[in-house]
Amino acid sequence: MATLGTLNDLKVLRLEPEGAFLDGGPEGPILLPLEQVPPGLELGQALQVFAYREDEGRLVAHRHPPLALGGEVAFLKVVSVNPAGSYLDWGLPKPLFMPWKEVQHEVRRLVKPGNKVLVFLFSDEAGHLAASTRLADFLVDEADEFLEGDQVSLVVGDRTDLGVRVIVNHRYWGMVHDSDLFCKVSRGETREGWVKAPRADRKLSLSLSAPGYAKVGTVAQALLDTLIRRGGFLPVTDKSAPEQIYALLGISKKVFKQTLGALYKARRISIDADGIRLLKTP
Repeated sequence: MATLGTLNDLKVLRLEPEGAFLDGGPEGPILLPLEQVPPGLELGQALQVFAYREDEGRLVAHRHPPLALGGEVAFLKVVSVNPAGSYLDWGLPKPLFMPWKEVQHEVRRLVKPGNKVLVFLFSDEAGHLAASTRLADFLVDEADEFLEGDQVSLVVGDRTDLGVRVIVNHRYWGMVHDSDLFCKVSRGETREGWVKAPRADRKLSLSLSAPGYAKVGTVAQALLDTLIRRGGFLPVTDKSAPEQIYALLGISKKVFKQTLGALYKARRISIDADGIRLLKTP
């Protein structure tokens, strides 16, 4: 049985000149176009494919998944605009439609060819996949299913006075506070995150680094990588202003000082009056 808009393992029903027809169960046969058919494909063989309904209503499968599946959030590029809406590049031959009614008024000015928009992929009344910038219609603010330290997937949203708003597992809103930002992030970027201690209001606070020892290791490695790229020297110390540290490294002063201490104890850096230097490893 096929679930449209997602990845499915479907068996070959028959082979035709236009391609292979796969068993979609109640949805009916699904066409895998000829150019997608692998050599030597046999009847009864199962393939993992992305199945969806095209604008004309035809059910089609692709062996290569798109940039986002149904029920996911993605940062997609606008390829064309018309009076009915816009079309987005989602990695398949035919672009993804986004009707104007699914675009907030304040976002419309950004919907131009070449620009990227943060969207949620949903199934419309006709069963076609479409895109919407109205994320609040599909995401929820409160979550009960997570424990402290759980690893999750994040899509970066907008910056606020508190930090960066993120989408958690394509389903929930969350927040990465400035004190937990150890690197610069960009809107639409996908990252791994970790759930912090549960909150009484059931809203999610996230960290971009793993808890405990793993956290220090993650931030420390990022700082070492930056030192290597900068020739082994950075003009900041634990006495530098928080704004200077964030501008250079994209992390808070608190996180910076903790990481400096760990690297200094490990004899990976020296802390001098004019900055920090990378030490040669034995």
